Amino acid sequence: MLGAPPLAGIRVVEIGNYMAGPYCGMQLADLGADVVKVEHPRAGDLARLLEPLASGESGNFARLNRDKRSLAIDLKREESRAVFRRLAHDADVIVENLRPGTMDDLGLRPRSLLEANPRLIYVAVTGWGLDGPYSARPALDIIVQGQSGLMSITGEEGGAPVKVGVSIADLTAALYATIATLAALRARDRDGQGQLVDISMFESAVSLAVWEAGMYFGSGEVARAAGSAHKLVAPYQAVAASDRHFIVGATTPPNWTAFCRVLGLGALESDPRFADANARRRNRPALIVEIERVTRTKAAAHWLGLLREAGVPCGEIADYRDVFDDPHLVARKFFVDLEHPVLGTLRGLGSPLRLERTPVRHRRAGPRLGEHTAEVLREIGCSDADVERLASEGIIARA
Repeated sequence: MLGAPPLAGIRVVEIGNYMAGPYCGMQLADLGADVVKVEHPRAGDLARLLEPLASGESGNFARLNRDKRSLAIDLKREESRAVFRRLAHDADVIVENLRPGTMDDLGLRPRSLLEANPRLIYVAVTGWGLDGPYSARPALDIIVQGQSGLMSITGEEGGAPVKVGVSIADLTAALYATIATLAALRARDRDGQGQLVDISMFESAVSLAVWEAGMYFGSGEVARAAGSAHKLVAPYQAVAASDRHFIVGATTPPNWTAFCRVLGLGALESDPRFADANARRRNRPALIVEIERVTRTKAAAHWLGLLREAGVPCGEIADYRDVFDDPHLVARKFFVDLEHPVLGTLRGLGSPLRLERTPVRHRRAGPRLGEHTAEVLREIGCSDADVERLASEGIIARA
């Protein structure tokens, strides 16, 4: 028997744009939280402008903001700020990814909201953190990727700077924000107190440098870009076949032996240059020459079939056409179809969180701007007359 979603009964107020805050809000909504997305009544989240558009609605926005409700109020108006304070007073969590100081400028200081609601968990996701010498700098994912060191190890050796293909700094910060929110909720269950959570995109991106930090702090070696190769072991990278590249990871002794046997390269096992994973990594250029002298003679599918049969880790290099039709993902029902009042049925990515008894549940695509304004206002005590007056004065918007 299925139980209620893990975060059923938790109300989250989300305020922000694009990725980090909204992606965190989406994780919490997937887990059953009631996420109220606060947006400007005329512009809304800037992600609403991302193509492809249909009848003015963005499918990208609708996918990123699934299972949320949109409250469109103008926080530059005092009456709207009063509404926000009432909402925050009854909320469990606020998630925002605005520039540090923006909420202060609006008269909605995080500390004042925490004082008014001691059980509140206030999650601020910023580029550089709420303090420190960089805190006031603007931050974009690519800027953080550059300054975090990620771009120095991405791409081919000696090549131009290359960023990670997805918005890794934004998304990692969002996932850390989700983890911190869940931890803060657990702490509140224990002692009844909320708290401020300060998540930095910069620190989130730097935290991914696990092997690179070990190299530097251990020996002073600075990691550099090496294409698809691993920093510490080999062979662990893309190699060329006659038609395309494929991935191989033959790093353990049994896998290395099986790999050499499949390729007919048994002589490499007794070559002192390739005696162990560390030696193979140090002599990687020579090793790959030897490997590709063989792999270039036949198609990738030939080698993948033999290597899989021998138990050697290997794989194709897929593009997203392949991924979004992948039979394994389809069999596990990873993709979800959600209904949108304008865009119709939207296929999107599901959640990788698989809880047997309290699974995530996807109910609807992201909201239209102001779609739930009246509904949320009534929930916090506004009368129908109040809603009508606020709408006539342009303080709120309704879909």
